[in-house]
Amino acid sequence: MSADSVRDTAPGPPPAGVGPSRWYDAEAGPVVRPYAMTRGRTSSASRHRLDLIAIVVPEPAADDPGRDQTLSPEHVEIVELCSDMPQSIAELASGLDLPVGVVRVLVGDLVEDELVHVTRPVPPAELPDESLLREVINGLRAL
Repeated sequence: MSADSVRDTAPGPPPAGVGPSRWYDAEAGPVVRPYAMTRGRTSSASRHRLDLIAIVVPEPAADDPGRDQTLSPEHVEIVELCSDMPQSIAELASGLDLPVGVVRVLVGDLVEDELVHVTRPVPPAELPDESLLREVINGLRAL
């Protein structure tokens, strides 16, 4: 079996000494490490807890995020994604194809710059009891 047939049939990276040694193709574009986007930071100075279901909502000051030259393209893209409809941290990470940790740091930056604010869903412990809601509904139906 020749080296070309091994490369064409074997799944995964080519064996050592066969084919190019690059791990990405020409369509991948420039490769930027996630820590470069956050300037090496793993958390932001934001006092807000940015968990996966935290909702990011743009502030009125964020009408044109492209005008602020200090924002990275990723910051601008987060604000633009949220301007159509508020999104969770997990949705932003998926939409931007970035790790959740990177999105948390970038959103923390935007919170500090007052371009977005973060709301948290109501914790299950603070939700009303289901039996109480059923009694209210039954009472309303009885009227």
